[in-house]
Amino acid sequence: MTLQASLSPRGALADRALAASAQFWFVTAVIGQWAFLYYIVAFYGPSTLSGDFPAWARNTLLLKGYVAGDTAGNLTFAAHALLAGIIAFGGALQVLPQLRNRWPAVHRWNGRLFLVVACGLAVSGLYLVWVRHTNPALLGSLATSLNAALILAFAGLALAAARGRDFAAHRRWALRLYLVSNAQWFMRVGFFAYVLAQGGHPVGTELFGEIWSFGCILVPLAVLELFLRAQRGGAPRARLAMAAGLFSVTLVMAAGAIGFTLFSLSLLA
Repeated sequence: MTLQASLSPRGALADRALAASAQFWFVTAVIGQWAFLYYIVAFYGPSTLSGDFPAWARNTLLLKGYVAGDTAGNLTFAAHALLAGIIAFGGALQVLPQLRNRWPAVHRWNGRLFLVVACGLAVSGLYLVWVRHTNPALLGSLATSLNAALILAFAGLALAAARGRDFAAHRRWALRLYLVSNAQWFMRVGFFAYVLAQGGHPVGTELFGEIWSFGCILVPLAVLELFLRAQRGGAPRARLAMAAGLFSVTLVMAAGAIGFTLFSLSLLA
């Protein structure tokens, strides 16, 4: 982006619109993910501590949560679910520029914790689909494997960039890691957005679920790449188009997050 373009009225408008759409997405995501954190802690926390694993059956969307006699598998599933809650909380804090700028030591230690937890989430996910066979669908298992591979790869690349003090590259890899680590949340949000688009009738959800098991990983990454390209430069019209697209995506995400949150809260009643 040239200096003239950034100082032109249309260029300045495009920059403000792009920044505003990113803030709208982030605030919406954080609210939804922290509601997800509340559900995870409230639903899985007490049952895990008390050993009441059969209580998970209240969530009819779980493919294979509790299995009688499989103590190791049940504990791994509980750990995987609780790790997702930590990811939802710690990941949002990690991408906040205010935290990074004002408390860099907190940012570094939270980042290290996030990397460890994200890698634990990836490994436990692989165990659940290939050893415990939590997801009977081959496509779902392959999607989980892809997600785990991307988490491990992005974690390594983010760490390497930070150690090399290439903070611009570190930010990009950290954002990608944040998205793929929250694939479980995007999966649920997308599913409920689809159901709402069907008027509340679960028509074709099985096929959509198979497609979205990859989409919940790849679509957020694609949107991020388009955003980063628009942010780095280009015509004001392209930045305005990206801002409008991100705003529209956020509205869909918000609808799905509301639907998923209401469903989650109904399980706690």
